[in-house]
Amino acid sequence: MRSVGLKVLKNKLSEYVRIAEAGETVLVTDRDRVVAELHPASVGRLVSVDDAHLAQAVRDGLLTAPVLKTGRPPARAPIASRSAILGELTADRSER
Repeated sequence: MRSVGLKVLKNKLSEYVRIAEAGETVLVTDRDRVVAELHPASVGRLVSVDDAHLAQAVRDGLLTAPVLKTGRPPARAPIASRSAILGELTADRSER
């Protein structure tokens, strides 16, 4: 466990965030008084900030989560057949 003052933390924030990400807890002090802690994100925490914002919007009632009938996303339909794609690729290459 490390301790760091606000001024030093401000100047070296990325270094202390990496230390916390690596698993060490960093105590943030202001005039020798602990005011905050930096620690690694919990295991169940969402990785993407966008996912966290969407989850919060669902909790706030701003969005409604989609409900799938089968519990699985629908199968993707191909946009073009394999032979059509290969034919276009061959035509593009022959023009060079």
